Amino acid sequence: MSYRKMQYWVIPPEADAEFVAHREDVLETYSKPYDCDVPVLCMDEQLVQLIKDTKVPIAATKEHPRRVDYEYQYERPGVANVFMFTEPLSRCREVMIREKKTKVDWTITMANLIAAKSSWYETISTHTIGAFYEVFEPERARSLVRRIEFHYTPKHGCWLNITENALSSMTRQCVARRRIGNLTMLESETHASVCDVNETQRAVHWQMKIDDAWMKPTSVYPKIKL
Repeated sequence: MSYRKMQYWVIPPEADAEFVAHREDVLETYSKPYDCDVPVLCMDEQLVQLIKDTKVPIAATKEHPRRVDYEYQYERPGVANVFMFTEPLSRCREVMIREKKTKVDWTITMANLIAAKSSWYETISTHTIGAFYEVFEPERARSLVRRIEFHYTPKHGCWLNITENALSSMTRQCVARRRIGNLTMLESETHASVCDVNETQRAVHWQMKIDDAWMKPTSVYPKIKL
């Protein structure tokens, strides 16, 4: 039996006006100059499998590296969710850890972020403002959504969310191939990673413009019939 090689890819729909509209809205938002009073905020989320050692590893010393039992004995105590927020032009990233990945968890993390700052935000997201009204009383919900201008990434267009790249990078460098057994450790490690990146890396330079979008891929643009 032979197997063909297969590559997973985010394939956009063909001739989809909604896809085009949301994509150009996001691209136009990215092209704006930085405004500290109304920054652009991108957010993404990812589930992480918690893995706990059943035998306590031997800590590293000057003479030898950290030692883990060779039988790879471990437990899976559950999962956690990483919410990441990125301001592309200000070189600022933040992470918040929750036990679950629900609209309620997203809404609470957004409310906490807004409460910690005085800015108004242009937000790149897949969630809707209705989630605030499911979690908070109408007065509180309205006070929060008034400080956010939403811009939605299109379906099959998650690559337009800058935070997806930042979250993928942090996962590879900080979480993947490691045993993190509880939320406290996950929070500590991800916060340390984000702080290091904020101090050492540049802001995001997004190069794709609306004119570029007209050229690639052209198949998503509906044919205009006069």
